[in-house]
Amino acid sequence: MNTLANDRLLRALAREPVDRTPVWIMRQAGRYLPEYRATRARAGSFLGLATNPEFACEVTLQPLARFPLDAAILFSDILMIPKAMGVGLRFEEGEGPRIERPVRSAVEIDALPVPDVGQALRFVMDAVALIRRELAGRVPLIGFAGSPWTVATYMIEGGSSRDFPKSKGLLYGDPGALHRLLGKLARATTDYLNAQVASGAQALMIFDTWGGILSPRAYCEFSLAYIKSVVGQLRRERDGARVPSIVFTKGGGPWLEQIAGIGADVVGLDWTVNLGAARSLVGDRVALQGNLDPNVLFAPPEVVRQQAIAVLDSFGPPKRADGTWDGHIFNLGHGISQHTPPEHVSALVEAVHQHSRTLRQA
Repeated sequence: MNTLANDRLLRALAREPVDRTPVWIMRQAGRYLPEYRATRARAGSFLGLATNPEFACEVTLQPLARFPLDAAILFSDILMIPKAMGVGLRFEEGEGPRIERPVRSAVEIDALPVPDVGQALRFVMDAVALIRRELAGRVPLIGFAGSPWTVATYMIEGGSSRDFPKSKGLLYGDPGALHRLLGKLARATTDYLNAQVASGAQALMIFDTWGGILSPRAYCEFSLAYIKSVVGQLRRERDGARVPSIVFTKGGGPWLEQIAGIGADVVGLDWTVNLGAARSLVGDRVALQGNLDPNVLFAPPEVVRQQAIAVLDSFGPPKRADGTWDGHIFNLGHGISQHTPPEHVSALVEAVHQHSRTLRQA
């Protein structure tokens, strides 16, 4: 077991004292970095990059060489489970993912296998093990998966969507079939995340990108219930160390209390939620992650610094009057844009480190 040189993330996830607020960035290994684009060109395609452990390791480590971030996150994609299910996955330049054989009926859903993800996605586990070895204890490694609902939308729509007509049509027209699909995805997702832990992931995150498109009742029934199922079956410890879990629903602010109650260690928030109000609402149940608007990073560096400070100030001092700590992990409210200037990310990370130290000295 590696001893971590920087364990700020894990301590903050557990709501323990840290000398400064840890920071990492959703999609921190990605197209905004020229070194990523060069590696992808060598790989020949996005799938060539994501399915090759050496390339996946290389791009996972690239942002850590450029910025003093407090965590690495596995480079992969939330649609690896559909790939393992055999529905056909490809990525088209400028258009995103495409599912070659969408599933839209009870017959198609019932024919889907629940894959042995440890075997079908062995390249992901090999990448996790390689990244851990190459990190050599510098920072912790976060593994991840998409939520069952979010992954289901791609399988039903056949790719990205604006209005999700086929997914919502199935939800309202044949909810039983959708529940069976979500059940299969929840089992595969649980196995997938636990396999990542067995391979070396030290924290886990579930991305529920499209939960926020649902009505309150539908969100709780078709998204949150399945996330709760996954979280409840996650491996919580490896080599004597706790493996914390983070749940992020984009647009999930209206259900903050419900999300905080499913058993995850951390709730991620998008930029539409006030951190201080969220902290007051959830109390000491969970730590919070977020939540700078990613588009702030297109403003001048001084503005980026000011907005980062405003996010930290909105959370407030991490130590309560009674001496207990509330964890805060600084992140964006969604993934970083591919057109973000890298030097603006440098300004962000520096501002978080400097100002969060100041908050602890107040």
